Amino acid sequence: MKLPVAFRALLATAWLLGMPASASTMFQLDLSALSHSSDAVIHGTVRRVESRWSRDHRRILTDVEIEVSEALKGQPGSTVLLIQPGGRVGDIGQVVSGMASFTQGEEVVVFLERRGARAFGLVGLSQGKYEVLRTEDSRSALAVPAAKDVRLLEPKTSQPSASAPRTMGLEELKSAIRAALQQPKPEGAGKESRP
Repeated sequence: MKLPVAFRALLATAWLLGMPASASTMFQLDLSALSHSSDAVIHGTVRRVESRWSRDHRRILTDVEIEVSEALKGQPGSTVLLIQPGGRVGDIGQVVSGMASFTQGEEVVVFLERRGARAFGLVGLSQGKYEVLRTEDSRSALAVPAAKDVRLLEPKTSQPSASAPRTMGLEELKSAIRAALQQPKPEGAGKESRP
């Protein structure tokens, strides 16, 4: 039995509306892929967040200056400049789905790819950021993944991922990054695998 075109369109619309809403869809990068795909991996504190117009005045970019406490990979220097698309200049804002947000004073672990002589970008968009949350006495710290409002797909199957990045202790995250970098580079980890 062939369904009328209008009915098929109605069914398709109902099916699409029934799907879970997600701001962004990207291939999932595990810690090994994030670590190997990065030019630098740092633990540090955000010192400045400032949005500006691009040179051609068509896009808004946000400069995030991070003071480096520890370089887990690479030799980025004492500060890094992370440039991200999107931000707010005056009354005009631009949102880029899948990007991580940063606030001044925030402690982070970030996975960076070089984008010029002085600038970096995040590897895997928001997957490349962990926010560090400390207890009041600062004795313990958790590393919380920023990739929360994204739909992650398995790289090999393109199916939704059954696992999500997990919160862990800061030292556990650092140890996992160091251990990943001691292993051979996983297949597909590199610039070509970055979303």
